[in-house]
Amino acid sequence: MKVFASLCMAFLMIGGQPLTKGPKKNNQQLYVSHYENVLGTSLEFKMTSTSEAEAEKAETAALAEINRLSAIFSAYDAKSEFSQWMKQDLNKPIKVSKELFDMLSLFADWKSRTNGALDASAAVAGKLWSDAAKKQQLPSKAEIGAAVAAMQQAHYTLDAKNLTATRLSNVPLVMNTFAKSYIINLACDAALAGAKVDAVVVNIGGDLVIKGDVKDHVNVTNPLANAENDAPLAHLLVSNRAVATSGNYRRGEQIGKHWYSHIVDPRTGKPVEGVISATVIAPNATDAGALATAFNVLSVKESEALARTVKDAEYLIITRDGKRIESEGWAALVDPTVKASKTNNVTPVAYGKDKPWDPSYELAINFEFNAIQGNSHRPFAAIWVENEKKEAVRNLALWYNKTKWVPDLKNWYRINGESFKADKANFASVTGATRSPGKYTIKWDGKDDKGNYVAQGKYTIIIETSKEHGTDEILRQPMELKKAAKKATAEGNVEISNVTFDFYKK
Repeated sequence: MKVFASLCMAFLMIGGQPLTKGPKKNNQQLYVSHYENVLGTSLEFKMTSTSEAEAEKAETAALAEINRLSAIFSAYDAKSEFSQWMKQDLNKPIKVSKELFDMLSLFADWKSRTNGALDASAAVAGKLWSDAAKKQQLPSKAEIGAAVAAMQQAHYTLDAKNLTATRLSNVPLVMNTFAKSYIINLACDAALAGAKVDAVVVNIGGDLVIKGDVKDHVNVTNPLANAENDAPLAHLLVSNRAVATSGNYRRGEQIGKHWYSHIVDPRTGKPVEGVISATVIAPNATDAGALATAFNVLSVKESEALARTVKDAEYLIITRDGKRIESEGWAALVDPTVKASKTNNVTPVAYGKDKPWDPSYELAINFEFNAIQGNSHRPFAAIWVENEKKEAVRNLALWYNKTKWVPDLKNWYRINGESFKADKANFASVTGATRSPGKYTIKWDGKDDKGNYVAQGKYTIIIETSKEHGTDEILRQPMELKKAAKKATAEGNVEISNVTFDFYKK
């Protein structure tokens, strides 16, 4: 069985700890592709094959399946089968596809199994809180009560014999909880069936399915430190299973000084608070997705009881007060070759008259890859820091798919080309709460590439992007990083926008 070795999801994290590289068999190679704005988030494919052409065929088959299923389930596409069904008259049986019937059945089943914690009509309360955020005014008790009453109605009935679905209410429904997991699983199957590939990993927005002759490294995002190059909660080795994570740390609503989760309890009409992240590993993708979402709504005891109804399900739950709750078999999935990060043991270096970096401060670099019509491939990108002498002091991140195209990042490669020895196996999957498409955060902790703190002073943060059939763009942001909070913004360019640099006390 091949091992996908890792440094960090979707990009090689320069300066990070090295991980074990697995042996290659029969000239197998790892092929990786990334897309943005797919199902409202990011998409990653990883495939092993002896042929790049076969890997591309598998990718094409998987993308076709994603597009086919999106055309069935999307609540945002007025032409989708689901949207058309939602427009039908009440109490009228409508013949639906097997896929839509499956989706509606999953919601009905899990609504019962979770005592209403999972419900396709949760969008009603979600819209209530979204509207409240726009007005910056909390919903009234009456408004919440009306939303709960609407959600508690019976919304449809199903006839398995005739494959019909009959709407019973006009309450808005959304298939997100199960649709993504369902699509990922079938996309994985389509890739394996559509070409000569030995293993496939499909990761959409932090939920993934792993199938074939492979053990994939999966990093679990820390909900309290979820930048792309932050240390994960756990390094896992997973084979032929699905992984899903749900949490409140990337999406939600700010009303006044309070942050409210996008996950709403349909039974109360209120955003959940007790759990900030839940990761589930299960043989079945829809089980993993359902449990991960339900764990954010249910009490810990209820979650533990529900997990026991799903064979071989393992989980990691992080509560609001920082408590870490692991299932009995979770530890067996942890990669024994990866040791916990010891970054806190690094001490500042004395710089004579120059004051060393204050370890209580860090720099967050936030940006968004622009959506370009007809080209959803994510660009290659490099992010690094230079001092006043224009010397590179820290490489923060490098995104790439194929090593032969890395020289297209001309400025970064001019500095790092001689020492750059990338391995196509240096990719890990990452499971985390679903991100908005194309939005990323990279952090700098003030250390150089050797792990020592630099001096306070003037530095330039450089972001270079390059895209096939696109441009080579570079953005430079000078900043004086001393013991005082600072913020800066940049206009961006063809490939990236909404760029901010936030130097703050942790």
